[in-house]
Amino acid sequence: MANKIQVTVWNEFWHEQHQDNIKAVYPEGIHRVIAAHLEQHQDMEVRTATLYDPEHGLTDEVIEKTDVLIWWSHLRNDLVPDALVDKLYKRVLAGMGTIFLHSASGSKLFKRLLGAAGGHKWREAHEKERLWVLKPGHPIVDGIGEYFELKEEEMYGEHWDIPEPDELVLASWFEGGEIFRSGITYTRGKGRMFYFRPGHEEYPTYYNANVLRIIENGVRWTKPQTASPVITSGNVPSIEPINGCLRDGRGNRIE
Repeated sequence: MANKIQVTVWNEFWHEQHQDNIKAVYPEGIHRVIAAHLEQHQDMEVRTATLYDPEHGLTDEVIEKTDVLIWWSHLRNDLVPDALVDKLYKRVLAGMGTIFLHSASGSKLFKRLLGAAGGHKWREAHEKERLWVLKPGHPIVDGIGEYFELKEEEMYGEHWDIPEPDELVLASWFEGGEIFRSGITYTRGKGRMFYFRPGHEEYPTYYNANVLRIIENGVRWTKPQTASPVITSGNVPSIEPINGCLRDGRGNRIE
């Protein structure tokens, strides 16, 4: 199929290498489970990258080719170079889609794009999470019922100190009583962003059919929009005559 969506699944990949209980759940890493699902779809071409790959798996060539970047991170956000974050930030503004999963809300890129440090409640108590669809008919929740449940997850609770989302697609209720905005979207420049909350590394969340379907839908929704206009900035000539003639960016007359 021509014009496949170029997807890069990036994973910190620390837990799976250093904690046996996590490795037992994701022996090849969270990134490989997500990629294996996406690879089944003919409209996607998928690559994976981790913190421990050369150049963290995100060379200039990979970044330039990526239509949608999926990001999972947790404990090693500080090891992602600022220069790499700058490159990714510019690609988002130019139209690259991004999907941030679970604790990737603490990543440098997510906080840079939102302009906020965030901050919310959390608890690891193996509790049930019920995710409610708040925007039926939104492409991100295509094929998802009114709600679905995860038997065990880490709790994230409000208040979450972030800018008001463009759209609130999903919300979570937890067995301990808290709620959380679990599926939210933003637009930054020409790039679409989707944050999806579930995915603590201790639990087999990324084997759940609903979770994988939402990530798959998210890829198609965040992909670059081919009809988006060219955005210009900086010093520009006039469009209409000024004092009887067109002017260049410094106000000089254009003959």
